[in-house]
Amino acid sequence: MFAPRTTPWPLVALFTAGYLAPYLLPTVVGRLDAGLPLSATQAGAVGSALLLSSASAGFVLASRVERIGARTLARLGLLLAVLGYGGAALTGSVPAVIAGAMVGGFGSGTATTVAATRIAAHRDPHRASTLGLLAVSALAGAVYLTVPRLGAGHGQPLAAIALTALAVWPLTGRLPGPTAAPHTRRDREPLPHLRSGLLLAAAMPCWSLAQNALWGVSGRIGLTQAHLTEATVGAVFAVALGTGLLGVLGAGALGARFGRALPIGAGTALIAGCIVVSASATGLGSFAAGEVAWNTFYPVVLSYLIGLAASLDPRGRWAVLVGSASSLGTAAGPLTGSVLSAQAGFPVMGAVLAAGLLVIAVPMTVVALHTGGRPLLPGAVRRRGGTPAAVVAAATGTPTRAVPRVGAPEQPVVEIEVDTPAVPTRGAYDTAGPRRAGVGAE
Repeated sequence: MFAPRTTPWPLVALFTAGYLAPYLLPTVVGRLDAGLPLSATQAGAVGSALLLSSASAGFVLASRVERIGARTLARLGLLLAVLGYGGAALTGSVPAVIAGAMVGGFGSGTATTVAATRIAAHRDPHRASTLGLLAVSALAGAVYLTVPRLGAGHGQPLAAIALTALAVWPLTGRLPGPTAAPHTRRDREPLPHLRSGLLLAAAMPCWSLAQNALWGVSGRIGLTQAHLTEATVGAVFAVALGTGLLGVLGAGALGARFGRALPIGAGTALIAGCIVVSASATGLGSFAAGEVAWNTFYPVVLSYLIGLAASLDPRGRWAVLVGSASSLGTAAGPLTGSVLSAQAGFPVMGAVLAAGLLVIAVPMTVVALHTGGRPLLPGAVRRRGGTPAAVVAAATGTPTRAVPRVGAPEQPVVEIEVDTPAVPTRGAYDTAGPRRAGVGAE
């Protein structure tokens, strides 16, 4: 029988705290532009610095979660998020805001790194990541509805991120501490599926850059090109994130029924079309249609990409490295969107980003096809080796080297003749396992 699935709520909460800052990027950048003596490009650069700091945490800590301990790192990340974002929310000094955003960004990245590592080791990583996306989408939607009612200023969205990190802190007590033997042979094992992992890590920055180039300037598109009020733009974002919840629920229900290649390839193509519509919006209808459709498909494809990265290594190293590489693109997104829109206008920016997405969809689909297969729960049986076996091994304690590689063919059974005296059989049925030649029955 299948083992009952337990919901990893501490990981879902940690995932939410780490991902909230990127989800609130449009209002953070927009309010930095409006509330501080910064130009639109400079505000986008601050957003990029925040996300770059978050990405650096993943690269620094990817291989150290088990050694330092998930509980210790999670608490450190949440503490940095509270101090960084909270300090930036309480000050009007531009240098202090920038420093606080970068400290908070490193804290968000640390929380995300711990969550990604532990989710990859979970027996159903796609379900866990889907729950995390649901939680962060719901929370971000609530913030977008609330912030415009709290008055002007740059502090409200930053304070929301800091308070979320503070609320998640008590749940870290259920995370594991450091391993007893930090320098084991398992720690020195090379990354599995190196070519697929490197290709995915190289493609993800471009994919994330296109998403966040639009997301970082979406608020300005609504305010300046579509001529909407901040409250209306916030309501559109809240509705869009709400439909994103439905998309994530659909992805969770669909699971790996159609594999990962189709959702990733076709979903990315649909996202490209949504970006063109949103960037060309001149009124409420077109702006809402583009943002709602984009926010519906984006988390769906992202959940499959997170699951794909997690399936490459049951210890979660590829999940963290690919996520950190993605954060590099996320970090460059706001600045890229600001520069492109300032130089060529929002519609041209959308066309350029859409073309880049169509190109980058090809290698990501190739990786998904090469490493296809859905994770199985402990107790399930699969004829061919590969990723599902790796996920089961991580949950049941099987050594990593005992798991066949993805795409490895089934091993044929070869009969070998051995010149030894015949051994009397013990019976029609016997215990399984190898015998020494020449040992008779009892």
